Amino acid sequence: MNKWVYNFGAGTAEGDASQKNILGGKGANLAEMNNIGVPVPPGLTITTEVCNYYYDNHQEYPKELNDQLNLALQNIEKITGVKFGDSKSPLLLSVRSGARASMPGMMDTVLNLGLNDITVEALANKSGDERFAFDSYRRFIQMYGDVVLGIDSLEFEEIIENQKEIDNIILDTEVSAHSWKLITTKFKALVKEKTGNIFPQNPIEQLWGSISAVFNSWMNQRAITYRKLNDIPQSWGTAVNVQAMVFGNMGDDCCTGVAFTRNPSTGENSYYGEYLINAQGEDVVAGIRTPQNLTIKEKEEQNSESLSMEESIPQIYKELVNIFKKLEAHYLDMQDIEFTVQKNKLWILQTRSGKRTTTAAVKIAVEMQKEGLISKQVAISRVDPLGLDQLLHPTLDPHADKEIISRGLPASPGAASGRVVFNSEKAVEMSKNGEEVILVRMETSPEDIHGMHAARGILTSRGGMTSHAAVVARGMGRACVAGAGDILIDHENNKFSVGDMVVNSGDIITIDGSLGEVIKGEVPTIMPELSKNFSELMQWADQYRKLNVRANAETPIDVKTAIEFGAEGIGLCRTEHMFFDNERILAVREMIFSDTMEERRKALEKIFPMQKNDFIEIFKLMKQLPVTIRLLDPPLHEFLPKEKEELEELADLLGSDITHIRSRSLQLEEQNPMLGHRGCRLGVTFPEIYEMQVRSIFESSIEVSKSLNIEIKPEIMIPLIISEKEFIYFKNLVENIAKNIEQEYGELPKYLIGTMVELPRAALNADSIASHADFFSFGTNDLTQTTLGISRDDCSKFLPDYIDNNILDNDPFISIDLNGVGKLVSNAVKDGLKSNKNVKLGICGEHGGDPKSIDFFHNIGLDYVSCSPYRVPIARLAAAQARIKNK
Repeated sequence: MNKWVYNFGAGTAEGDASQKNILGGKGANLAEMNNIGVPVPPGLTITTEVCNYYYDNHQEYPKELNDQLNLALQNIEKITGVKFGDSKSPLLLSVRSGARASMPGMMDTVLNLGLNDITVEALANKSGDERFAFDSYRRFIQMYGDVVLGIDSLEFEEIIENQKEIDNIILDTEVSAHSWKLITTKFKALVKEKTGNIFPQNPIEQLWGSISAVFNSWMNQRAITYRKLNDIPQSWGTAVNVQAMVFGNMGDDCCTGVAFTRNPSTGENSYYGEYLINAQGEDVVAGIRTPQNLTIKEKEEQNSESLSMEESIPQIYKELVNIFKKLEAHYLDMQDIEFTVQKNKLWILQTRSGKRTTTAAVKIAVEMQKEGLISKQVAISRVDPLGLDQLLHPTLDPHADKEIISRGLPASPGAASGRVVFNSEKAVEMSKNGEEVILVRMETSPEDIHGMHAARGILTSRGGMTSHAAVVARGMGRACVAGAGDILIDHENNKFSVGDMVVNSGDIITIDGSLGEVIKGEVPTIMPELSKNFSELMQWADQYRKLNVRANAETPIDVKTAIEFGAEGIGLCRTEHMFFDNERILAVREMIFSDTMEERRKALEKIFPMQKNDFIEIFKLMKQLPVTIRLLDPPLHEFLPKEKEELEELADLLGSDITHIRSRSLQLEEQNPMLGHRGCRLGVTFPEIYEMQVRSIFESSIEVSKSLNIEIKPEIMIPLIISEKEFIYFKNLVENIAKNIEQEYGELPKYLIGTMVELPRAALNADSIASHADFFSFGTNDLTQTTLGISRDDCSKFLPDYIDNNILDNDPFISIDLNGVGKLVSNAVKDGLKSNKNVKLGICGEHGGDPKSIDFFHNIGLDYVSCSPYRVPIARLAAAQARIKNK
């Protein structure tokens, strides 16, 4: 018989931390904490396998589940001494999700389950606090109504606000027991109105409704979006964790909070968190009330007047600190912990490896290694390579003028400017149109995940450092200012006000997530300097990786950036980018419109010194590092004049009629230019173009070698090759120019000649081509297009549908298509090496900066990857992780 339910409680558990795949991250850690003596309310975990069964069987459950669940409930009753549904001493439960990978706020939770019209009176009698009992009951009805019955939570909130207005009070904590009773009655009436049924009074019915709601939330839109953004497979499913309730809202000797064992924004080795007295956990996470600081240090840094937990309940705080130390020493990572104090008794509700900014991740990884807690390999593996983009976040220019209109909490670092939007749909719409936006909300909810991703930054008027907005923004690398309390948001009229100032939708503001500042207008930014911790981590990565990392670059600025980020060469220098320069485009057009070879050579003579100077600049910067130069690749029509002024300018230069120029332009245009007269096909039709380029490469190599007294060894790459004969044709062309250069200069630089493998036929004929080539560089952008028959310029119209329907796992232009393009590359590598064991193998498409693709390239034995300069650190770290993972 399958085991669908696992027990934990009273210091023992049927599972442990190694069982995340079936217990989910939360369930596995609840079991583990029991095993190591951390105080955890008893409970049970329904496995992720039930989730998959549920979806595979039309939302039906395994037959054995009911009996296993009842036995597990009896175990909780035995440990707690109270009974589920009992009219005198009722057991109340929480029902929470728990996927294998942390998905904060993306799925549903139900608290205080088991309350009904009878058990609420029992809770009031047992606790001696009628207000607490009915506060808990109204919370349960609201949460169950929202999560299980599908009633908008705002309708419940409206009832509360109306009652507070009648009572002339502001805070929920001021609501009396009598008013909570009235509110509860109105809540039940709302449920009857919306569903046609009375609010469920049977605790077992409530439990199954909540379990199903959690499983259903695995497929809600916010969870789907989060999985896509974080590459979490749908097939993993979620577990459901059912625990005995502990109450942080039972009075002033109770509280609830969220804490991190190290600062998740900066990585500083100091405790960090927030708590709320007389509250439940959802109050902290949802940002409904602005919480108090955990430590005196945080309180002083944020100039708060409220007592920290360290001051208000020092003995409980000391217990919490001891648990921090125990959990971090056990898990060997920074922990994100949820806790509740009920009548001065501390309970830990959850621990998990904490979400953190990349700045924090790097600092924590390096410092933990130095503290002797983890190895260098583990430290390298702890940092998400894609997250390194966060380290390049701009900061505000300290010398720029700025008008600060509000201050909040520095919830997620970085600075961002953009147009104000008040809902996520608008943020997505404007972002798609190329506009930068700042999403402004009272507080964000999981439904805002798509808008937060689209926005450059997030600003909220409520919530704290551990609110939904703060946690998700840090994970996404978005700047965030939370809890800017003096901002009054008017969602109905799409504006917010600060004092007398009104900011409307579409107005530009700037937020500084590192300082918590909200600024009117756009403020200039500067790029940050990389930290010593970053440099040290990169040095460790370089020690472990096998793949070399080059950059795709052709301008001096890009080349300098690549060198600064640790590039070990240039894997792709696109010469056509040089041709678009304003000073030379006219000469290029003159060459295209020339009718004879003589005229073309005359035009090319104008371009030659410019092209030669381009290479001189690059060689001087790169010195002896390898530089792979791709000869002209795009179709000629890309260089053609479009505007009337351009046509007239060219006509004057050629002494021709503008009508003739326009007619010739139309003749040169192609129906399918990507597969047309481009790449080496231009070199066959107009060999003088490639001859000019090759000569400029050789002459610049000789000149720089002499001036710097070093050996420059250029790598000449022929694009769009399809056959051995085609490659031999161009190899002969290059060798003929080489002979001429040697005769003229009495010397010749050592050089390599290879090809860009970007067409399936070239990959399939890798063995014959490799026998003549010094290197292959896989151009996976075009290879993906030609293998899948998909244009990357047009695929956005339909590719999301393929991913949404699980036809494709991911965008093949972001991560390499392993079963198609991957097979071609892998087979070409094997065939090429069989034919020529010395052939050098690299990749220069966008996949060269994608960690998942880099793992594949490491495994098939490439020598290097090449990517954009700003992706070089990502590739270096990903290459090290690939080797560590696949040792």
